[in-house]
Amino acid sequence: MKNLSRFALLALVASLAACSVFESDKIDYKSAGKAPSLEVPPDLTQLSRDNRYAVPGSTVSANSLQAGKVDAPGVPTAVATLGDVRMERSGNQRWIVVNRPADQLWEPVRDFWQESGFLLTTDQRNLGIMETDWAENRAKLPQDIIRGTIGKLLDSVYSTGELDRFRTRLERTPTGTEIYVSHRGMAEVYSDARKEQTVWQPRPSDPELETEFLRRLMVKLGVSQEQSKALTASAAVAPSAARVATIDGRPGVQINEGFDRAWRRVGLALDRTGFTVEDRDRSAGTYFVRYVTPNPDKKEPGLFSKLLSLGSASKDESPLKFRILVKSQGETSTVSVLNEAGVPDTTANAQRIVQVIADDLK
Repeated sequence: MKNLSRFALLALVASLAACSVFESDKIDYKSAGKAPSLEVPPDLTQLSRDNRYAVPGSTVSANSLQAGKVDAPGVPTAVATLGDVRMERSGNQRWIVVNRPADQLWEPVRDFWQESGFLLTTDQRNLGIMETDWAENRAKLPQDIIRGTIGKLLDSVYSTGELDRFRTRLERTPTGTEIYVSHRGMAEVYSDARKEQTVWQPRPSDPELETEFLRRLMVKLGVSQEQSKALTASAAVAPSAARVATIDGRPGVQINEGFDRAWRRVGLALDRTGFTVEDRDRSAGTYFVRYVTPNPDKKEPGLFSKLLSLGSASKDESPLKFRILVKSQGETSTVSVLNEAGVPDTTANAQRIVQVIADDLK
């Protein structure tokens, strides 16, 4: 009888281990490195108060969401609200809207990531951007008898073969702040047939993991666990179509929605696909971005570099700089690529960049 009970317990443990990684006890991150010393940049209150950070437009009420309809016609966004915090969703993209100024949210958001086991390698108040170090979800490690017995003494020899990092971007609105969280992942794979050597390669971003950290951030901002789960359970709303198109003889992306939604979606797509937004001018519809290959060990060229066929990437690690231009006319928006000088990019790079953006917007 005792053996039977023990077997039942082991079966229960095994079944729990197979559950989604997003259970409360299935996320346990530990950054893979040491954070550099971060200089404290100017306070967010010193940012320009022009409309480059503003995202105007009406919001959708929770009542209309529950009724299965949206107040703003043609806007594919679901909204769930609680107090001064609400979550919006368009397709697999979600973000938090908080009716508080950005300078009041920066410290709580920073504390949130550090309390979650991450080190911050980017902490730029003036741009409203912070980014974590590459980190491993230790909850994915096998909880076998050997590891359970030895414990943390040999914990370092275990590896999931996956690393994650998260970027948080705060954007001002006329009534508060929008908070975006984007995920980038790397996976360790064998590079030879004999399985003796490994390299790190990018793996797809995980929208569910982004959602879980947004939910936890909502709790940090005052929403209860039960309420946060209810707010993130809203049904998915299909985003407007995005496709690669020829715009004025150059490659671009066409999105069937207005500027406000297109601006948000493109910003998240840039974060997810490895670009760093160095600056943004919303009034001109321009993201100033750079791209650096996502290599935890600095040894293997990243996926995007391979797409761009940059044979010199291993010799010259200087970032590639572009301007991503979002322009709208009515409920149709276009995305095009400019070079660092602001001249339309007519090279093959532009075609590959718009394809990467379009793929993430689908």
